[in-house]
Amino acid sequence: MKTLTLKSGKKIPQLGFGTWKLTGQTAADAVKYALEIGYRHIDTADAYGNHFDVAKGIKESGIKREDFFLTSKVFYQNLTPKGIQETGERALKELGVEYLDLFLLHWPNRSVPIFDQLNAMRELKERGLIKAMGVSNYNVHHLKDALESGIEFDINQVEFHPTLNQKELKEFCDKHQIIVTAYSPIGRGEDLKLPAINLLAEKYRVTPSQIILAWLMAKGLVAIPKASGKEHILDNFKSLELELKPEDVGAVDALNINNRVVNPDHSDFEY
Repeated sequence: MKTLTLKSGKKIPQLGFGTWKLTGQTAADAVKYALEIGYRHIDTADAYGNHFDVAKGIKESGIKREDFFLTSKVFYQNLTPKGIQETGERALKELGVEYLDLFLLHWPNRSVPIFDQLNAMRELKERGLIKAMGVSNYNVHHLKDALESGIEFDINQVEFHPTLNQKELKEFCDKHQIIVTAYSPIGRGEDLKLPAINLLAEKYRVTPSQIILAWLMAKGLVAIPKASGKEHILDNFKSLELELKPEDVGAVDALNINNRVVNPDHSDFEY
């Protein structure tokens, strides 16, 4: 498994398994299968409402806790220090684990001082309940505010795919040793239809999704594609075997049209 190293020294698998909108037995079966075929990074969130289902899949896989990386998130509505602490503690109980490898602030909330938010996360880390911490859906202005707090964090999880190649954001994160995790890495399926992606898929004799995931990993991102069926879960996993030539990474880079597909009412992208 390809990995990246966080500031804290902990390694994060570059390919993870996303669980957004996966619930019930479908979620449990998908997580179990993903772990059985070799995924070692599972991504969930309190807002997904599937902690118990993810826990079931983990348990049934038989994979030891120390052998996989587990991420969850605390939703923007709960970003008071008390809310962060309580959500973290509850997440552990629901997931049936003693610690999270990574805990994220899930969307910005500027109504609560960022120092207070990150300090609450740091307290969870000092208690051994989380190993690393980060943010999600932060733009450069949010990140600057967070960095001014003086509290280190490891990850910024954002929408990132060929038609939303956030070059400026990625460069800023690289400068400050913040790893970028790409959610919706295939643009909710839209980017699989791009002629340039399909030409590359033919060239390498792989699927369009494998081209996109290999592109993300070649750029030093973590990718967390979601899938429910075994065929797609396995297809995404095979992207680990693919290495794109630099000119083909550049060809995918050129597809950006700032096509954001995730923009809920509570987003704060205009900050």
